[in-house]
Amino acid sequence: MRNQPAGLYIHIPFCFSRCPYCGFYSQTDLDLIPSFVSALKQEMSMIAPFPPAFDTLYLGGGTPSLLEPDVIAEIIEASYRYFPLSAKAEITIEANPGTVTPVYLKEIIAVGINRISIGIQSFEDTTLRFLGRMHSAAEAIASIRDAREAGFENIGIDLMYGLPGQSAKDWITELKTAVSRRPEHIACYMLTFEPRTLFDEWKNKGKIKAAEDETVSLLFETTIDFLEKSGYNYYEISNFAKTGHYESRHNRKYWSHAPYIGLGPSAHSFMEPVRSWNHSSLKKYLKDVRKGRRPVAGNETLTDNALILEATYLGLRTAKGISINDINQRFGMDFGARFAPILKALSKEGVISLTPERCVLTRKGRLFCDGIAARLSG
Repeated sequence: MRNQPAGLYIHIPFCFSRCPYCGFYSQTDLDLIPSFVSALKQEMSMIAPFPPAFDTLYLGGGTPSLLEPDVIAEIIEASYRYFPLSAKAEITIEANPGTVTPVYLKEIIAVGINRISIGIQSFEDTTLRFLGRMHSAAEAIASIRDAREAGFENIGIDLMYGLPGQSAKDWITELKTAVSRRPEHIACYMLTFEPRTLFDEWKNKGKIKAAEDETVSLLFETTIDFLEKSGYNYYEISNFAKTGHYESRHNRKYWSHAPYIGLGPSAHSFMEPVRSWNHSSLKKYLKDVRKGRRPVAGNETLTDNALILEATYLGLRTAKGISINDINQRFGMDFGARFAPILKALSKEGVISLTPERCVLTRKGRLFCDGIAARLSG
């Protein structure tokens, strides 16, 4: 395991209702929150003490903002008790508009939350209804305003594009509204049809149709152009941040192959070379923890070859790309020699920029990140 701070992720598996596009594990019985929090602290005690330092804590979901501030305080306190979490840690909570009030936002700042990621998805009421979101456009705008007035200095918002029938003009309208609210971070995710979701079922039945590749490409290019002109730096395929310390420190750990521990149902952990994942079932999770067992559903030990390919793919997703020196030292290899034929071909196609120091996707290459990674792994 490399000597770098780890990240701590806690999956809060509760939602009022399940969005038709969402593939993340959640359930709607909020009466189980006390049992979950008790089990979560017990899971922490099973893992601790843990050697690496931790400098990020991320409460994801689900809808973590359904938890009362005193419950969030309890989880943060337990995180500090069981893990060597830095006093200057980035502590993020995911929140949905409509679940937060000005008083609530002030209270979660008081218990230690210093970054908020708001699941806006859209500023248009018709789009929000299509996505099955429970909040309105007015509530979306109000949540950003209230977070700022409560004292948040690091606000992120999520938006979704590539929706059926969405035009570049529609998307620019969304981006204009987003930028006008002045969040520090904007994440723009293309709609994907995750297995076992309602949207996937509708697509298979012909009820909705995925956006054409040409449309998705246009919207992706539009996103980069508009946000960069508006003062947001592209730093990962889906993520943009204002200049300063506003990139998601926690999510950077995933892209840099840093270690992280995941707690709660469905959470994943990575401690090189082992990846493990918890049960995607609150019932199974609670059962295991109550019996004194770690609620791990499975694990895998990655080979050096698998680690190299994964590190390559994750690195290519970022604006900085792959540090060839770092990957050579980490794996005792010659990256340029190992991938020489394919790197030469990709460079000739204009989808990567290759120097002795770095391998970076070009503007054109960003559209084909997954395909480029597949060619390197082939």
